[in-house]
Amino acid sequence: MYSNADQKPDSNRVAAESSAGRLRRTSSRMSSSLLWKIRAVFVLVVLLVSVLAGLAVRFSPFPLLAFGASLVAGLGIGWLILDRSLRSSRRALFALRDGIQSFKDRDYTVRLASNRSDELGELLSLYNDLGHLLREERSVILQKELLLDSVLQSNPTAVVLTNERGRILYTNRAADQLFPTRRLLAGRYFQEIVEGCPDEMREVLEGDSDALFHTEQEGEQETYHLSRRTFHLNGQSHTLYLVQRLTRELNRQEVEVWKKAIRLMSHEVNNSMAPVSSLVHSARILHEKGTETGRMPGIFDAIGERVEHLKAFLEAYAGFARLPKPDKRAVSWRPFLQHLQELCGFEIEEPLPVVEGWFDRGQMEQVLINLLKNAHEASGEHPEVTVRVLAAPHAGCRIQVMDRGAGMDETVLKQALVPFYSTKPAGGGLGLPLCREIIEAHNGTIRLQNRAGGGTIVTCFLPGRPA
Repeated sequence: MYSNADQKPDSNRVAAESSAGRLRRTSSRMSSSLLWKIRAVFVLVVLLVSVLAGLAVRFSPFPLLAFGASLVAGLGIGWLILDRSLRSSRRALFALRDGIQSFKDRDYTVRLASNRSDELGELLSLYNDLGHLLREERSVILQKELLLDSVLQSNPTAVVLTNERGRILYTNRAADQLFPTRRLLAGRYFQEIVEGCPDEMREVLEGDSDALFHTEQEGEQETYHLSRRTFHLNGQSHTLYLVQRLTRELNRQEVEVWKKAIRLMSHEVNNSMAPVSSLVHSARILHEKGTETGRMPGIFDAIGERVEHLKAFLEAYAGFARLPKPDKRAVSWRPFLQHLQELCGFEIEEPLPVVEGWFDRGQMEQVLINLLKNAHEASGEHPEVTVRVLAAPHAGCRIQVMDRGAGMDETVLKQALVPFYSTKPAGGGLGLPLCREIIEAHNGTIRLQNRAGGGTIVTCFLPGRPA
């Protein structure tokens, strides 16, 4: 299937090169032929004028007048002869001009009659061959475009292509479903569509980087990943937006990681209980023989050590599952952030909102300490960590933790909120999922996105105090 398609461009290239050679040879012969015709007519005109001038001077009583009249007559007759001899060639050239104009208009169906046996006939045949070749090439391109369109239309990822003015050039079915409007998306300005999206989706689409965000649809929270790519086509800048729905994939991954966590806990419990069981058996034997003096304290210490290790291990996982219901209260922003500054160094971007926040202070401190720790680790030796608090619609707020680290690639960005997923050698993969659980317990959302110029922005959306 693909071998013929791969070989076809080579054969087309060979045909084009041979056609170009034929065109050069034909043009050379045609130029010579036309030149000889012009020379022959010129010689004929000169001879005619000379004969008429000689006769006029020889027999006319007015030599000068006769010479002028014979000159005009000779030139007129010569012009008629030249026009007559080149009339068919001129018609052929006009037809060829119209055919080339049709190529310019991307119409490759025009064919020219090539019943001539001279060089112009060969040139007309060459034009017809070139039109046939171009029509075949366009047919192949159209078939590939139809195949690509079929693939994109069946793709669950929403695809939107815009030109440099922001006008939509192409969308697929998934995009039409993601951006429901009464009119077709193609031909409209993308900004017009974005303005009708939910607040969080609108902010991400108006940004300039990839992002993982959440939005509520039909009473359920959906998770999306946005990829944005800019490229040049025909000298013009185009932007490709890819919005992938990750809700089902994240749910599937969460089930898989929970299974993995259960296997891990079972393995750890067995590894701790096996030596404990062996130590208890040894203590029982020593007790029955009455020879436990001096060895029992060591056995009890080993049992206690294994029990404490198992307890600490289980507490780490139980803490993730025992998240209490948030006790929301009014919180002033400046004292809250200044207290966090003493624990984790960062810059506060001014100004802070006048309206107080409405959340569980302890739980939000846990969220921000986790995010700030990640930001410092991502920034390396020269951390540039900033916290920004912005007022959101409906008396809500947005808390943003920004760093200048390496950012996240597409794979990490998609899985960052999955429990137990971590890129750190000693990471447990519970930090960001725990932050997500706390934010969602506040009826908020969390968004991850790469920062323009390098780094990451984590945005926590929190609703305001109920009226």
